[in-house]
Amino acid sequence: MLVAVAVAGLVAGVAGLTIAVVAHNRVNQIVDECGEMLRRQLQVATGSVDERAMRDLAIVHYDALKEMSGHRSFSLALLNAMGDGVVISSINGRTETRTYAKVVQAGYPIETLSPEENQAVRAARLGKGPVVSMDDPLPDFGNGDRASTARA
Repeated sequence: MLVAVAVAGLVAGVAGLTIAVVAHNRVNQIVDECGEMLRRQLQVATGSVDERAMRDLAIVHYDALKEMSGHRSFSLALLNAMGDGVVISSINGRTETRTYAKVVQAGYPIETLSPEENQAVRAARLGKGPVVSMDDPLPDFGNGDRASTARA
């Protein structure tokens, strides 16, 4: 009985240590990305960057429809240093293509974005473009849905 308790304690300890290491690595990644975002914002604040010029872009390729494969659909975010711009999405099928454009202000969408569009905007704001995948872990800047507050 005492051996079973010792083994259970050992397993719990190893599990806790593993979780701590994973959390530590994720925190380091987020700190690095925040530092990069601050560096980019400092460039804007010091006037070394034209804040109206399109400088941040990212494109995410994906399969939007089950009938198509090969990542034919895409979302493209084009933003200036202030986070204003547009995200353009093209959904490609066998018989038709649909294209959408949504406005982004201060890094937040006016309309609700798809997960792929959100990933493109986040990657562009972090300077991770031009090509990003949905598997790239990027920090979230809040809930990503300020559509209701932006229109008010």
